[in-house]
Amino acid sequence: MIEDSETIEEFLAHGMSDVEEAVRKAAATEIMPRFRQLAAHEIDEKTGPHDLVTDADRKAEEYLTAVLGALLPGSVVVGEEAVHANPLTYEAIRGEAPVWIVDPVDGTRQFVHGNPGFATLVALALGGQVLASWTYAPALDLFATAIRGSGAALDGVPLRSGSPAPDRPLEVATSHPDFTTDDEKRALLALRTEGVRTRPCGSAGLEYLAVARGELDATGFSWEAAWDHAAGLLLVEEAGGAHLTRAGEPFRITGGNTLPFTAARDAATAQRVAGLLAGGA
Repeated sequence: MIEDSETIEEFLAHGMSDVEEAVRKAAATEIMPRFRQLAAHEIDEKTGPHDLVTDADRKAEEYLTAVLGALLPGSVVVGEEAVHANPLTYEAIRGEAPVWIVDPVDGTRQFVHGNPGFATLVALALGGQVLASWTYAPALDLFATAIRGSGAALDGVPLRSGSPAPDRPLEVATSHPDFTTDDEKRALLALRTEGVRTRPCGSAGLEYLAVARGELDATGFSWEAAWDHAAGLLLVEEAGGAHLTRAGEPFRITGGNTLPFTAARDAATAQRVAGLLAGGA
């Protein structure tokens, strides 16, 4: 395990730009040519009308799966669309090999409707710990990266999330009620209190970026899919933020979390939001 970690550290010392290039190329060749150009036959429903997949999702994931696996021999790829086709693929996140966690188009609904608020998310993890992440919003021309222990950056400029201003309400983006259980709804409703302003979340990856940039104070999310959270959670951590589940524990990409959970600009805000979520259950 130590040798594996050293190998990944060596890879990250020279390979961050190679991954960034792969993410940019996937977007340039498979995603952006289809943005606002999708035909009806290129869009499908997965679990319902709010859970969409497009040819851009599929083609970008196929490209990234091939390139990322070649960049780091011995690694495996867990992509959203591959898991949809074969749920057992998800188990690799709990395995011993380095794993690339890929969401080819995070915010597919926005993408389908011509909204630029979507992103490609890639994270590299080992043993349940995220070691590096790449967040790319091609329609907004934003590229954020993070390396565990080395900080986060947006377009090469270091990111610091800071702390919320004490004289204004917390701004919190939350899961849509349609995607929550009754128990989770009660927990999220507890955020509708004095000193907190909530709104529905958009692309999870871009909400995490907003927290890391200090533009959003916290999130309140009710689902565990690692491709939505892995990249953003590391980005927030390395920008100075923190994340906690309703049980007061850091979120685990391997699952088994007490939901909902929050990612916030600083530890104090994470504790405050997690406490409200716990009180509402």
